[in-house]
Amino acid sequence: MAPSKNILLLIADDLGREQMSCYGAEVDITPNLDRLAAAGTQFDYAFTSTASCSGSRTVVYTGTHTHENGNYGLCHGKNGFQTFSNVETAPLLFNNLGYKTGILGKIHVGPDSIYPWQVREESESRNVAAIADRAEAFFRSTKEEEKPFFLTVGFVDPHRQLQTRGGFGNVDGNYDPRLKDRIFSPEEINVPSFLSDIRQVRQEFAEYYRSIYRMDQGIGLILDALERENLADDTLVLFISDNGPPFLNSKTTLFEPGIRLPFLLRAPGTSTPGGRNPQLVSYIDILPTFLDWAGASDKPSDPPPAGAPKRLGRSVLPVLNCAAPAPGWDRVFGSHTFHEITNYWPTRFMRDRRYKYHRNVCWKLDFPFAMDLYASLSWEGMRNSGSAAADGGRPAMVGPRPLRNYICRPPEELFDLEADPLELDNLAGKEEHAGPLAEMRAALEAWQRQTGDLWLWRDGAPLMRYLSSNYAREGLRIPDRFDFDADRPATDAAPSVPLLG
Repeated sequence: MAPSKNILLLIADDLGREQMSCYGAEVDITPNLDRLAAAGTQFDYAFTSTASCSGSRTVVYTGTHTHENGNYGLCHGKNGFQTFSNVETAPLLFNNLGYKTGILGKIHVGPDSIYPWQVREESESRNVAAIADRAEAFFRSTKEEEKPFFLTVGFVDPHRQLQTRGGFGNVDGNYDPRLKDRIFSPEEINVPSFLSDIRQVRQEFAEYYRSIYRMDQGIGLILDALERENLADDTLVLFISDNGPPFLNSKTTLFEPGIRLPFLLRAPGTSTPGGRNPQLVSYIDILPTFLDWAGASDKPSDPPPAGAPKRLGRSVLPVLNCAAPAPGWDRVFGSHTFHEITNYWPTRFMRDRRYKYHRNVCWKLDFPFAMDLYASLSWEGMRNSGSAAADGGRPAMVGPRPLRNYICRPPEELFDLEADPLELDNLAGKEEHAGPLAEMRAALEAWQRQTGDLWLWRDGAPLMRYLSSNYAREGLRIPDRFDFDADRPATDAAPSVPLLG
């Protein structure tokens, strides 16, 4: 029998938590994920750092935010963002621990030298049965080699099928006889509250559900293979999604549907079956959790790579079975800068149990569209949902949000999630909420300093570069304001940023 303390990481692509039965979907769509949830712990407040595929995965694999690890956006083709060479990754660390490491399916991070999986079978196939076969072959090989394993399976589902409008791989994705197809009618769809209930949204969601149903079968086949190989009792299983649904108000945004995600963790001998966990956890906590499970210290290598970012996440195992909020697990942070390289819109967020704060760094830019979202039928329907001025000028809407408010956002946003879960009523600038705004702004900026975030700006200039130079000592003072004011460029009347010791 293979040694204990194996790890199986399952990553869906663009799956929202509301589209899973165990998280409240009205349609019975994810029976196998529901089975995993019933056998382990379901986290209700799990957050990725960024709602973009490559960036989110690097947060998982490195335990650092995108502005720390260099994957500011997507990594493929001419987008070209890559993880910095001095960042330690999960496959590197577990190779050093004597594990057999592997990844199947979607990878979407680079370069290969920084992610040295021993078994690397990249595939864009949606044949989840074939992927499960490869997973079982990997399980068998680790038993033969008598090594613990760390296997990642990256599903392509339920990502949109690129180069199609409204497609989710359903035409050619169900070609294995072991897979059942389920066709959903637009009428049975439960349209999420963040989207408009229009024909095009229902049409696309019907195809989206069909893709989710296929992916869920792949989960079941892999979990069954783990049982057949007598490895289930020795294997931590974590299921997550990289970001929320591929629709507006979700993917590429830091609104709740884009970053508050499914997180199902089964740790044999540790997790209480069917438990619900209320801690606010971040994807930077995943790598420390894996290392803790393996009995390894979550410290950089000795000596650490020069300039390597410090991992700030924590293992969730000590609070895995806490049914009530535990001290210190009450806030998360996030960092989004690019999706595609042409989708530049840097923003940072902080969330606690009640409030959410967004700092939109380049807020004067229009909020950009990922091309697959721009090409979607749902966006076409929403942008044409308004009426002409002659008809009363009803504005086009993106779900409950006026389209203008989606495209044009202010430098700061503060939302009371208890009263406003859809993040529609910006409280920044309202006197009665000045206290929470000041506290969260200060906490976010302290986190930006701690993580060396180059997008901590004052007067339109990068404050971190200023503080790490001799400029301040030689008399330069940066006005303490977010943006450069071309109409009032003088510095005399503006307070300046103090030099930190």
